[in-house]
Amino acid sequence: MEELKDLIEGCKSGRQKAQSELYQMFAPKLFGVCIRYSRDMSEAEDILHEAFMKIFNRIRQYNGKGSLEGWLTRIVVNLALDKYKKRYRLHTVEDITVYDYKNIDESAYSTMDHAQILELVQQLPPRYKVVFNLYAIDGYSHREIAEMLGVSESTSKSNLSRARKVLQEKLFDLGFIEKEYAK
Repeated sequence: MEELKDLIEGCKSGRQKAQSELYQMFAPKLFGVCIRYSRDMSEAEDILHEAFMKIFNRIRQYNGKGSLEGWLTRIVVNLALDKYKKRYRLHTVEDITVYDYKNIDESAYSTMDHAQILELVQQLPPRYKVVFNLYAIDGYSHREIAEMLGVSESTSKSNLSRARKVLQEKLFDLGFIEKEYAK
C-alpha cells in the first residue's frame, strides 16, 4: 500500500519512472475497458493513450479516497463515452414493454469462455453495446447511464433490452440456448 502511495506521489511530481510504473501496472486492465467501448483494437489503443494523458494531467486531483483503480477506470469510461457521443446518438423510446425478453438460464454462459462472451458483446450495435457495458458489466444504474449519455432512463432501458435480445439471438444461433429464449 505504501508503494502505491509513493508511486502516486511520484506521478504527481511528474517523475517519468513513476508514470511508467503506473502505466505498466494498470494499462492491461484499462485496455480491457477500452476494448469494451471501442469499435476495434486501434480505437481502443487511442482511447488508452488519451486516457493516460488525462490521468497524468489530473493525478493531482486524486486524493486517495476510494480505489485508484476505480478512479482510473472512471476516467477511461468517461473518455470512451465522450468519443461515443460524438459518433452516435441513442434513439428515445417511451414504451419499452415491446422489448421484453425472457431470462436466459445462467448455465448458457458457463459453457462459454470470456473471449467468446466479449466477442458477442463487441458485435452489438454501438448504442446497445455502450448501454450493455455500462449496466451489465460496469454496474451503473439506468439513471446514471441516462445522465452520462444525455438520454432518458427509458432510452437506457430500451437499449439494454434490445442488447439482451440481440445477444439471445446470437446465443441461439451458436447453439448455447434453446429456441424458447431466443425469439
